[in-house]
Amino acid sequence: MDTAIAVFTRKSAKEILEAGGSGSWVLNPENAARQRYLVCCRNALGVEFDAEEPHKAAFLVGRINELVPVGKTRWDQERYRISMTECARMVQPNAWRGWRNPVRYTSLEDLGIDVNALEFTGLDEAIDFSSTAQAPRPAQKDVRKLTIAEAKEGLAATLGISPDAIEIIIRG
Repeated sequence: MDTAIAVFTRKSAKEILEAGGSGSWVLNPENAARQRYLVCCRNALGVEFDAEEPHKAAFLVGRINELVPVGKTRWDQERYRISMTECARMVQPNAWRGWRNPVRYTSLEDLGIDVNALEFTGLDEAIDFSSTAQAPRPAQKDVRKLTIAEAKEGLAATLGISPDAIEIIIRG
């Protein structure tokens, strides 16, 4: 099994790669040391950049190199950056399932990620973040007409919430 730490982050892939990993997380260093992969999942709520990935989607997988202490919380808990040796850009919708803690010990399989389908590159290699090099998006489908109920059901399935929690306002 390909063990992993999934993190729910507002940081962009560019910020994570420039830092050499994702941090600063409060985690159990013994548990974290047993994980092989870091999976960054998009927290798109309140992000200050144009997030390419949908909310809750996994967008970056990295091979974990080490845990680097980066300071402490106000409760004196150690925070760590999870550094990577190489990474793969991808999009796996709904990988994050609403767990309360932003750090989750899991596996690639549980997140729906096939490690054999990933193309890893070294962090020292230049990664082009232009619009032509973004993470792959699902193939475009033909748009069909929907009823309000169908739209709510589709959005609910995408977001992992009840259709009753969705309000659709039409202006025009």
